[in-house]
Amino acid sequence: MTTKMDDNLIARLVDSGNYQFRKHAAERAAERGIDPLDVKEAILNGKIIEHYPDDPRGYSFLVSGKSREIKYTHIVCGYQDGILWIITVYEPDPEDWHDPYQRRC
Repeated sequence: MTTKMDDNLIARLVDSGNYQFRKHAAERAAERGIDPLDVKEAILNGKIIEHYPDDPRGYSFLVSGKSREIKYTHIVCGYQDGILWIITVYEPDPEDWHDPYQRRC
């Protein structure tokens, strides 16, 4: 059964240390100069802006939030076996997003 995530559950998971970076997310964060602490901060300050219930890898969702450096970061996450999995991270491209929370059509 899939657990639909909400912002409060995500914050509880991160606060309690029940989150992990997938290898891909760690590599992309390093390539893009995004510090893992900024990812944590963005998740804690962020909100879910999209849900992907039909993702072939399992239910996932997109979080948008501000990092410590006051820049927005998007984090694609999944949830499995009590762990919040960070799948990938990136800074939203203004050509694709009206603002950090609203995708351009």
